[in-house]
Amino acid sequence: MRKPLTVAALNELGRVQLSPSFFMRDFLYSEIAALNGLSNIPDNPDLAIEAGTRLCTELLEPLQDAFGRITIRSAYRSAEVNRLGHAKGHNCASNERNHAAHIWDVRDARGHMGATACIVVPSFANRFDQPGDWKRLAWWVHDHLPYATMEFFPVRWAFNLGWHEVPSRMIYSHVPEDRGYLTKAGMANHAGSHEDEWAGILP
Repeated sequence: MRKPLTVAALNELGRVQLSPSFFMRDFLYSEIAALNGLSNIPDNPDLAIEAGTRLCTELLEPLQDAFGRITIRSAYRSAEVNRLGHAKGHNCASNERNHAAHIWDVRDARGHMGATACIVVPSFANRFDQPGDWKRLAWWVHDHLPYATMEFFPVRWAFNLGWHEVPSRMIYSHVPEDRGYLTKAGMANHAGSHEDEWAGILP
């Protein structure tokens, strides 16, 4: 598929079903693009669709099956949109760091494919709002899903959930009182079950 240059072509891209519950259109909205007159459209739709399909089928659908409807906060970003977001300090990493992450349609420096979405799990956030509660959800995902990376934020425990061909299995917190790595390869807490941490969180 070529980059959409007409409304009809963009409609066609938006109608692509990535998984039973998610369509490409669900991931294309960007506040940065909307406020700066940019179009958040992939240059390589086929790669974006392929990576997005893996994100949806392997991570978002199972998470939604377990916790109920999830909300997409920020997902696909075009290189142009992400570059501006990084330059203006809108919590966007550099384009190089976001290839195969929020920039779904560009492979990373090693040629790997990936996709990231920032999401909120309302059924969790509405019940668990005390300091440190985000760790419960983080450990549940760690124990149940083939994620690549997670990065948690303080507002409603929104988090970047990434799928990648070569997953690093890293969880990082931007929550001020818990800033830093919860786990990553080599840490003593990385392997094994963490059920004691997440027991009782399913709705």
